[in-house]
Amino acid sequence: MNVLILGSGGREHAMAWKISQSPRCKKLYIAPGNPGTALCGENVPLQLNDFPAIGKFAKDHAIDLVVVGPEEPLVKGMADYFSRDAALKNLLFVGPTAGGARLEGSKAFAKGFMRRHGIPTAAYRSFTRESVEQGKAFLQSMAAPYVLKADGLAAGKGVIICDSLNEAYETLDEMLCSELFGQASATVVIEEFLQGREVSVFIVTDGKSYVMLPAAKDYKRIGEEDTGPNTGGMGAVSPVPFADKKFMAKVEERIIRPTIGGLIKEGVAYCGFIFFGLMEVDGDPFVIEYNVRLGDPEAEAILPRISSDFLDLMEAAAKGALDKHRLIISLQHAATVVLASGGYPGNYETGFPLFNLEHTEGSQVFYAGVKREGGSLKTSGGRVLAITSLGGDTAKALKASYATARLVDFRGKYCRYDIGKDLLP
Repeated sequence: MNVLILGSGGREHAMAWKISQSPRCKKLYIAPGNPGTALCGENVPLQLNDFPAIGKFAKDHAIDLVVVGPEEPLVKGMADYFSRDAALKNLLFVGPTAGGARLEGSKAFAKGFMRRHGIPTAAYRSFTRESVEQGKAFLQSMAAPYVLKADGLAAGKGVIICDSLNEAYETLDEMLCSELFGQASATVVIEEFLQGREVSVFIVTDGKSYVMLPAAKDYKRIGEEDTGPNTGGMGAVSPVPFADKKFMAKVEERIIRPTIGGLIKEGVAYCGFIFFGLMEVDGDPFVIEYNVRLGDPEAEAILPRISSDFLDLMEAAAKGALDKHRLIISLQHAATVVLASGGYPGNYETGFPLFNLEHTEGSQVFYAGVKREGGSLKTSGGRVLAITSLGGDTAKALKASYATARLVDFRGKYCRYDIGKDLLP
């Protein structure tokens, strides 16, 4: 098969790395890709939201399967564009329609969807600039801490947790009236704070059947012991000890099946990934958020644990044949540590050379914010590298990843040194 992966981050490098291992992968293209994906296939200089150019490339290069990595082109309707084009509509496509992508594209829509279908989530209300005073009154009715979420896409940084009422007032004003996240925060969801443990659960669905992928735990805050602002993710581990068979049975019964059933009931065609950001509260699961793609850096932790052919899985999803697919998951544990630019997620500098990438035996290094300039690799983003190692248990996997994290170097390098430690015995 000729395969086109869309995206340029660590998640897309992990997907390209995994799909390139399939004996059925004839030619692999990644658009626009990065220097890491170039090690797995051929990078193509296409803009993610230039649907006509991507469609033309798919036609000209006899692409059999398209897999979309990031959320933005899905929210903007790439799947719909392909389905409307006579020359593209029969091409295999993994990624939901714009209707399905609203699960991530609008927090308010997602919360309403959960309410309509009885899916457990935190209590909430939505507000706009016109109703900011009602929003403040709603905050008064709640207990600290306060959770404020930008309704639209904000690159994983649109959730702010405030410890005091005054801080929540100021944040609400910044989001609604000062456009802290631009159009993404034109509507803000204020919701109840759930005290518990977070876990990321993933499925691939063809709209009727689904396959469970390995669960992971992501570490979003920039500082150790989960302090400081949210980032796109500073590391992940898989499996997650508290996400045992009993807990996952509740997840399937109360969350996954009602979600698939709700999409069917509302007439939403959905082929692709669904990420369930969950909070475990006293043994019960609650949905914090939906994503309509693999998480990052969770993808870098869960894909190395899949032993079966990932390309076969993508094909089965696109053909509506997941009910016949068997996924094989390794018993090994994975630990992913993200190396970030100093100052991230605030202001940071880029353009610094990377050193010792040739000495990373025992770990898989996925490139994210990396560019090639001449013959050298340099930093180009906030999250630069995601280092993943496998081991017989989480402690061994973490030891290997941190050994590599200390070895690889660039100016301003930063990482958290407590990834996964809360899960160790």
